[in-house]
Amino acid sequence: MQGLRPFSSSIPKTLKKHLRKGGYNYSNIVDNWANMVGKKISDSCYPLTVKMNKDMRDGTLVLNVVHGKEIEIEYQKNEIIDQINSFFGYNCIKNISLKIIQEKIIKKDKHLPKIKNLKRINEKIKNVNDSQLKISLSNFLKAYNEKNK
Repeated sequence: MQGLRPFSSSIPKTLKKHLRKGGYNYSNIVDNWANMVGKKISDSCYPLTVKMNKDMRDGTLVLNVVHGKEIEIEYQKNEIIDQINSFFGYNCIKNISLKIIQEKIIKKDKHLPKIKNLKRINEKIKNVNDSQLKISLSNFLKAYNEKNK
């Protein structure tokens, strides 16, 4: 008979390493970020990493902050710490450090080339036997050309 083994012996070593480093706390903070701090703060910053002490208390939260919002977040550090600690029920986070990032750049949609041989494609669509497929292909071709005007 083997007997009972501790739960920790059944967890993979790599997972143990992350749990010891505060991975559970980090994932909870990321998952509940908008609920913890509110929309205004969550639109200005988001958690990058959590550095925990060995006893899993008094950690440091590193936040990516959008350029221009760093002063606003600096003034709200204590409020953010209080909200996170009240979520966990103990002093999980003691400090917050800020890392300034540039705002995300929205790329323009690349336009696909307009189809030149419409007559030939329409003739091939007319030769399709399945009526539903024929309608779908016609609608697709029409929508494709409408989008790329």
